[in-house]
Amino acid sequence: MPLDKFQKPYNAAATEGRIYKKWLDSGYFNPDKLPGDRKIPYTIILPPPNVTGTLHIGHALMLVIQDILIRFERMRGKKTLWLPGTDHAAIATQVKVEKDLYKNEKKTRYDLGREKFLKLVEDFAQESHDTIIEQIKRMGASCDWSREAYTLDEKRTFAVRTAFKTMHEAELIERGVGIVNWDPKLQTTVSDDEIEWMEQKTPFYYLKYGPFTIGTARPETKFGDKYVVMHPLDKRYKKYQHGDKIEVDWINGKITATIIKDMSVDPEFGTGVMTITPWHDRADFEIAERHSLDKQQIIDERGLLMPIAGDLAGEHIKKARPKIVEKLQSMNLLEKTDENYLNRIATNSRGGGIIEPQIKQQWFVDVNKKIIGHHLKIKNKLIKESLSLKEMMELVVKSGEIKIIPERFEKIYYHWISNLRNWNISRQIWYGHRIPVWYREKIKEQKSKSKNNKEIFVDINPPKGDGWTQDPDTLDTWFSSGLWTFSTLGWPKETPDLKTFHPTDVLETGYDIIFFWVARMILMSTFLLGEVPFRHVYLHGLVRDKDKQKMSKSKGNIVDPLGVIDLYGTDALRMALVFSTAAGSDIPLAEEKIAGMKKFANKLWNISRYVLTNIPPAVIPDLPARHPALSRQAMAGGIRDPGLDSRFRENDKLTKADSEILKKLDQTSKNVTGHLEAFRLHEAAQEIYQFTWHEFADIYLEESKKQLEDPALKENTQKILLHSEITILKLLHPFMPFITEEIWTELREKKLVKTNDLLMVADWST
Repeated sequence: MPLDKFQKPYNAAATEGRIYKKWLDSGYFNPDKLPGDRKIPYTIILPPPNVTGTLHIGHALMLVIQDILIRFERMRGKKTLWLPGTDHAAIATQVKVEKDLYKNEKKTRYDLGREKFLKLVEDFAQESHDTIIEQIKRMGASCDWSREAYTLDEKRTFAVRTAFKTMHEAELIERGVGIVNWDPKLQTTVSDDEIEWMEQKTPFYYLKYGPFTIGTARPETKFGDKYVVMHPLDKRYKKYQHGDKIEVDWINGKITATIIKDMSVDPEFGTGVMTITPWHDRADFEIAERHSLDKQQIIDERGLLMPIAGDLAGEHIKKARPKIVEKLQSMNLLEKTDENYLNRIATNSRGGGIIEPQIKQQWFVDVNKKIIGHHLKIKNKLIKESLSLKEMMELVVKSGEIKIIPERFEKIYYHWISNLRNWNISRQIWYGHRIPVWYREKIKEQKSKSKNNKEIFVDINPPKGDGWTQDPDTLDTWFSSGLWTFSTLGWPKETPDLKTFHPTDVLETGYDIIFFWVARMILMSTFLLGEVPFRHVYLHGLVRDKDKQKMSKSKGNIVDPLGVIDLYGTDALRMALVFSTAAGSDIPLAEEKIAGMKKFANKLWNISRYVLTNIPPAVIPDLPARHPALSRQAMAGGIRDPGLDSRFRENDKLTKADSEILKKLDQTSKNVTGHLEAFRLHEAAQEIYQFTWHEFADIYLEESKKQLEDPALKENTQKILLHSEITILKLLHPFMPFITEEIWTELREKKLVKTNDLLMVADWST
């Protein structure tokens, strides 16, 4: 790019595609093709975006943070791998396709059948995948595309089936009966992690239950209530003993109720007494389990009342609720109603349906079972103590083997782990990893008197022989994505990648999914590999609008990253996203901030024009330069060069401006390096921004104009200008890779740097 083509202002649209192709063509995104003898690996596995649409501004922030870390460590000489991929996002993707199918053709998946419907989903997923990958590339992401993975591809399918079989053989995965989150709308179970709680005002009813007053927001569940529960130390009810029987008038007539004393009851809530519906409430189910109580289904899987509801049987609970209240009132069982009760309602975050707990037979991962003979590596030592999955998940963070940034999220993590229940991993949908279990009826001579007359086969491949039927359920999406850090590296095979790049260095993601993804990965890796999946967890916040409001379509405040790039350029968006983004803090993003960073890009462009205009090629001999007062110790940790000692001799004439800019440049270099090492990306960005615009452009460039006119000062001034320019480009490259690479190209063409290679692999320490 000749200088006469170094036009102003900087044209991002004309530059970015060409520069990204140059990076791709170099092969340097692939750690195996990096220049030099790189021994130390540095790995980030990209959290896989869901193939349900396009990337949003939150994804853009994630990509920028990870690319900054990768580019920084690549320039420091490490063998960097940033492995990309996408997630099939089973429920979310199926819901999207089902909606479109019904909207366009008025058909359901059952009209098409499993095979045709899955083909439709796969086509949609592929189209979405292609869009997402192009968006990732436009963000400047330096991912190794030769290693790209997909949670539902052949290699990941093999890993998922291996994991299931291994955990089943260890008796950590079992089929059993438990209470689950059932979505009547989608007709499937949903994991605890995918529940979204919505607060809304609903009536709260106070009902007469014999001598007690009980409260409920869901009278439709109360038909089968025959246990009244209270705290054993509640003095108001000390005359009642655990197991006492009382006769009460109830919805369908007189019933015999049993007194249950249980420590879980909150004496301060309401009257301190409650009845329980074990089939449709998790807390009630756990009370019933502790005391071996009966459990009766009141609502079916479609949300309709069962025969126990009498004349209301078959009605949907939503329509039946006012009729039930009316009936209770007519029987003088309704004491009062609070119309302003704030109720928390569980919904499926993937489909929007209201969750109705049900007791069902499902596949579960047992998180409390002690694993005998399992070894876990912590601080390069093997822990041979028998631990449960839950205990291992807690230990690896408490020991410091995994550090969570910011640290305050560790308390939240421990709280979540302490309340972790057995993980329901089976889903009643079609898209996803089908459970690798097959059944067939036992032949006559094998049949026993037990109720189970089916053979079961669990393996990676289907069984041989006739009569086998595969389990129709699929696995929870988080089961496959829980393997992500090592399935992407070739596990269960012992590949060179797995040996070199695992455990990974950083898992960077939003704080809103620390539990249902980060924790699941720790669970899977500690059991299946006996080591942690990553050393650091860096949690970024949510990107909000300029008024700190959450972005949503309904508010009309969504920021489209590609639209922003078209207007302002990728570098401006990247810098704006990280400039004031402390770990774990939400980010208010105003268009003015992005526009301001476009001005900064233009400032850098104009600075470079000035420097290059005033430096002839002959200045290069062994740049950069330094002042003798700057010791090697002072330079430690920042940008430095072995040629610095020879650039300025004691008798060299340096102006005050020269000395000041060299000292400030050195300090900036050290500070930026330190901030990046400590994951203070926002402070690093602010530091180099401040130096470039204010210290270098506003002060030194103005001084240099006079010094360049003085023959005695000209040569040193040129050297300092070039040294500063080179250092600024290196420090800024992780943040603003396109414009810095473009300017570096001009330096190379003018032979003003001692390399003919790309800036992305320039030595950070020179």
